[in-house]
Amino acid sequence: MELRQLRYFVRVVEQGSMSRAALDLDVVQSALSQQITRLESELATRLLQRTPRGVTPTEAGLAFFREAQLTLRHADQAVRAAQQARLSGTVTVGLAPTTSGVLGLPLMQAMRTRYPDVRLHMVESMSGHLTAMLHARELDLAVLFDTRLHQAQQATGARRWDMAPLLEEDLFLICARDRGEGPGNSRGRQLPETITVAELVQEPLILPTGPHGLRSTLDTAFARDRVAPHVVLEVDSLAMVMAAVDAGLGSTVQPWAAMGRYPDAAERFQCARLTDAPARRVNLLCSLPDEELSPAALAARVVLTDCVRELVTTGQWFGTTWIGTSP
Repeated sequence: MELRQLRYFVRVVEQGSMSRAALDLDVVQSALSQQITRLESELATRLLQRTPRGVTPTEAGLAFFREAQLTLRHADQAVRAAQQARLSGTVTVGLAPTTSGVLGLPLMQAMRTRYPDVRLHMVESMSGHLTAMLHARELDLAVLFDTRLHQAQQATGARRWDMAPLLEEDLFLICARDRGEGPGNSRGRQLPETITVAELVQEPLILPTGPHGLRSTLDTAFARDRVAPHVVLEVDSLAMVMAAVDAGLGSTVQPWAAMGRYPDAAERFQCARLTDAPARRVNLLCSLPDEELSPAALAARVVLTDCVRELVTTGQWFGTTWIGTSP
């Protein structure tokens, strides 16, 4: 027996007519009649008496009608209770510009689908700023890159936030493709497929400043190879970094995602992957400790992890390797 059959039967009794009930329910009359016949067969009793003027309930049908009405009211109350108890609240998530260009929209769509009553507050900023916001409890979750922070927290035993590895990103030397007249212009120049950190020594670089995760990763790689980078501009805005590179003012070192917001990236830029193992960016999912997170934030953390895994494993997030925990 199905709730649908109960609804059909109740409506037929209320309307006193199969045709009127079918019209009200927006179903074909033959399908409605078939469902009533199945219901009577399952109960092994006649529920409706067909007459030239329509249908009337039998004695058994009248008794069944009263109980069916009660059952449907209870079912509707159960639906309302479940809807009112749906997860709700506000979650604040911080993403760096390169990350948000790939992850931002899929995360918003997944949260809307899974938890429509959760209000998502997205913050896009450089990783150094996101770190400060997380320390100040202005974020629930953030994707950060500075592994030195992770190591320092482990060494001191401090537990300001929880961390979990998500993915590693290859880094690429990116420059303009036959554009611009500045000191870093690439007119007539063809980058190889791969390049080493040591080969960047003469490259005019446009990089973010020290507090941000990418710069700390690069500084570690430069120090290891004893390379003094030729930094011509320091810019703490991905949009401005890429605009300067596009104008031929220099080159930059970024993950592939930095070009993700340019539909014509292949025509604008050329890139060479850095092959040195330390010159990769580790993405960490950082959050407040579980006891400080709301149920909505705990759910959002799972959704974010699922989104990243899907993007990496399906190849939508190019140049990355999943290093998180398997489901």
